[in-house]
Amino acid sequence: MFRKLPADLTPTEDSPGLRVKGGTRYSSSQGDYVCGGCGAEDHANGDTDVTALVEDYSAHHGPAHRKGR
Repeated sequence: MFRKLPADLTPTEDSPGLRVKGGTRYSSSQGDYVCGGCGAEDHANGDTDVTALVEDYSAHHGPAHRKGR
């Protein structure tokens, strides 16, 4: 029996949002976003940069646009 392959959750213009993948012993964490409100996009690698990416997205993009900012 074949395993179901995981969905590609990378954000796109058609499917905006935030994706964060935690790091392991062998790889660093990664994050991407595409904003549905203004079209901005960004990518980060490493814990510190991914944390900053999430804070930027939360403060200035996705949720901020829904609040009318």
